[in-house]
Amino acid sequence: MEAWVTLATNDDYAVGAITLAASLKRVKTSKKLVIMITNTVSENVKKSLHGVFDDVTAVEAMDSGDVANLALLDRTELGITFTKVRCWTLTKYNKCVFLDADTLVLSNCDELFDRQELSAAPDCGWPDCFNSGVFVFSPSMDTFNKLVGHAVTTGSFDGGDQGLLNSYFSDWSTRDISTHLPFTYNMVASATYSYLPAFKKYGQNVKIVHFIGAAKPWQVRFDGSGEAIIGTSAKHTQAYLKLWWQIFTTEVKPSLAKNIAVGSFMSSGMSSTYCSSPPPPPQDTRDAWEAGRPDFTGTASFTNIMEKIDKTLKDPTVGATVEK
Repeated sequence: MEAWVTLATNDDYAVGAITLAASLKRVKTSKKLVIMITNTVSENVKKSLHGVFDDVTAVEAMDSGDVANLALLDRTELGITFTKVRCWTLTKYNKCVFLDADTLVLSNCDELFDRQELSAAPDCGWPDCFNSGVFVFSPSMDTFNKLVGHAVTTGSFDGGDQGLLNSYFSDWSTRDISTHLPFTYNMVASATYSYLPAFKKYGQNVKIVHFIGAAKPWQVRFDGSGEAIIGTSAKHTQAYLKLWWQIFTTEVKPSLAKNIAVGSFMSSGMSSTYCSSPPPPPQDTRDAWEAGRPDFTGTASFTNIMEKIDKTLKDPTVGATVEK
């Protein structure tokens, strides 16, 4: 049995995970959907998770406690991501692909299950390391125990799961090129700014988008024209952010509403737009959007957003100027 696996250690990431699951269902995956959760996920959100995932598995949280290295990343909250290694305990499955809850699947990727452990895409910040937001693995208690032992004796060079996994699978960069996934299976959204010509050349092949960084899609705010309020370096993620919100609004929010009062959707760290949706495109009325009736069959539809991405990729001016 094979499965996509993700992790939620709080309600915010659970919302991301449900949106991820919706994107996998949109592309008609044939694999099971599994989520690991810790006891910090609320009971009401758990009810929504059970309605979306084939398997909801409670796990005990693990934390690196490595404040010094996490501080170098300016991401002290990442220690809890050590919990990710518990995915190797899911031994009822023989092959799995792990996806971070801040990823979004754009097209069917079931072919990833033909890959071997540990297959992953290079990290754009240090390509001799793999990015642990997407990876192929084979559950095994032996591997899990060795990973825990490695964490105790060696630790993580970045304080999070990526440093630990790269240290354990230390020969990934040189052992076998077949374990190197194309970047299109884990495209860091911000990379569209750092290398625009490559985005224009290969962007139409992107299958999985990864919203790395401290600001997640569910925390994004939008201006009156429907544009995400983000830095200049992230301007090319606009269409992907809108796509995330389109899936959330049409497929995730209704399922959450069955178990949670609308007013309690929003946690202290979540965007104030979480209870509503981004402002509508000019063709829609603000009243319709705020009433939960944006034109998702028209300008805000999944298809039209994907067409906008495709149009951007074909624009001859894209990539004309690249800042380094």
